[in-house]
Parts: sequence; structure tokens; C-alpha cells
Amino acid sequence: MKRKIIIDCDPGHDDAIAILVAAAHPGLDLMAITTVAGNAELEQTTLNALKVCEIAGIGEVPVAPGAGRPLVRNREAAPAIHGSSGMDGPVLPEPSLRAAEEHAADLMIRKLMESEGDITLVPVGPLTNIALAIRREPRIVPKIQEIVLMGGGTFGNWTPAAEFNIWADAEAAQIVFESGAPVTMIGLDATHQALATPEINERIWALGNRVSDFVGELLLYFGRTYKQFFNFDHPPVHDVCSVVYCIDPVIFDCRFLNVAVETKGELSYGMTLVDIHGVTGRPPNMTAALGLDHGKLWDVIIGTLSRYGEGEG
Repeated sequence: MKRKIIIDCDPGHDDAIAILVAAAHPGLDLMAITTVAGNAELEQTTLNALKVCEIAGIGEVPVAPGAGRPLVRNREAAPAIHGSSGMDGPVLPEPSLRAAEEHAADLMIRKLMESEGDITLVPVGPLTNIALAIRREPRIVPKIQEIVLMGGGTFGNWTPAAEFNIWADAEAAQIVFESGAPVTMIGLDATHQALATPEINERIWALGNRVSDFVGELLLYFGRTYKQFFNFDHPPVHDVCSVVYCIDPVIFDCRFLNVAVETKGELSYGMTLVDIHGVTGRPPNMTAALGLDHGKLWDVIIGTLSRYGEGEG
């Protein structure tokens, strides 16, 4: 049976790849895409999601905009990494698709309450929409099959302590972490191993379909900014890792651990404290990915992207 998922995202180069894999993989049923402010402002991340849907031919999937700012803090985007549009690099036409009028949190609540407890939420941006949905309707918590988020880790990337998605709205992350829903955190420990190496790029370009060419252009831009900003030789594709986990969790090295999020520290705001060695005595509360199989990960991604070429030409 297909796994039903809702992607909550802030496209974003790696968000775009996550959407493309989720829409085309035969093991997934992409029920909706919701958007949040993060890599760019909400209006832009929603527009980017619509552009990705249009190039992929997935106009039947609703795209619902959500929170335009964090629960408590002021907004801050990531133009140094993703450009002023949030998805700089490829030039795409204005989409004919339009966003849904329903708020992202309300869409999640409705889908979950109508479900049989078989929907997985896949947030790959700040967790504001998920937190809003939980606060608005706590009865959704037992209806969530799993929350597979991209964020956190045992180290930071936006600050020395914090990963961007958690740092962007740590109060929302705290609500999600403490909700009681099953949570899997695909953090930097794993995603920094998901590198788009030259060999991977060659395999993507060799597919030769419209979507794989788009992904190749995304990775060209993303690679340049990751080299400039983080001095990475090859860019990591963080967000698609959460989608691949939903397809085949065995690809990831995971442990059931206690993870807390810091919301009050002046220098450590947004830090995820991953109790690998059990030193706090707090009971485990989520699954945390600490590594992944690079080859198997990319086999899934590239194999899925190849499906877009079927019937072309």
C-alpha cells in the first residue's frame, strides 16, 4: 500500500527535490503540499511550490499556504543559500496553478481528522504550521501516523549550535517534540552525508528529462552557494532525505533517543540536545537519524526522477 504523506515545506532547492520525489515514487501518495515562511517569505515559497508542481505535472495536489512568520520571534530568511527568490538558478515561467484558499494548518487538521490514522506529516522547513495545527486541534495528535521532519542534529549550521529549520522557530519545534506524536528527526548528522557529488550530478543529467534537467540546475546553484557559505565541496540535499525515509527507512541509521530543543539560550537558541549517551536520564521521545547509506539514498532519488522521462519524446 502507498504511504500517505503531506509535505510541509519552504522551497528551497532541496525542498523542490523532495516534492518531485514524493510525487513520482510509486510507494507514496502525496496528498497535499503546505508552505511556510523559511528559506524565503511565504508568498515566495508558495509560488515556488506551485512552479515545482507545474514542471512536474502534479496539478492535482493542493498547495496550501500557511504561517508567514514564527510563533514568537521575528522572521529571518536564508537568501545567502537559496537566493532572493528562495529557489534561484533555474528560470521557470509563472505557474498557471493557483494555491488553495484553505490555511495549511486547517488543511492538515481536516485531512488528519478524516483519516484512519494513516497520514505521515513530512515537514522540511520551520515547524510553525505543524505546531499551529496541534494547538488548534489537539485531537489530531493520535491521528498522526508519524512526523518525519528535516531539522536539528547534534551540531548546527545556521549558528554554531542550531540547524536552520529548528532555529527559525524553536518554540514551534518544542510544541512538536512534546506533542506525543511519533517523531523522526532527520538532522544534519544524516543529511550532511547526502552529498550531490560530481558522479551523482552526472547520473542526474544523464536522465535527460525536463524534471531531471531542472534538478541538475537546482544543484548547480545550490553547490555554488554551499561552497561559498559553508565551504562544502558538494552540496547536501537535506530535505529529500525525509521523503526517502518514508520510502525506505532502512537506508538510515536511526536510534530512539531523548531530544529536547533550547528556546531560551542567548547563544544556543534552536539547539537540539540529542542525548546519545543517556546522560540526562530523560526517557527517549523520538527517533533520530545519525547516518545514512549514500549509495542507496541516491539510487532511490535518481530512480524516481527517471520516472518523469517515461513517455517523453
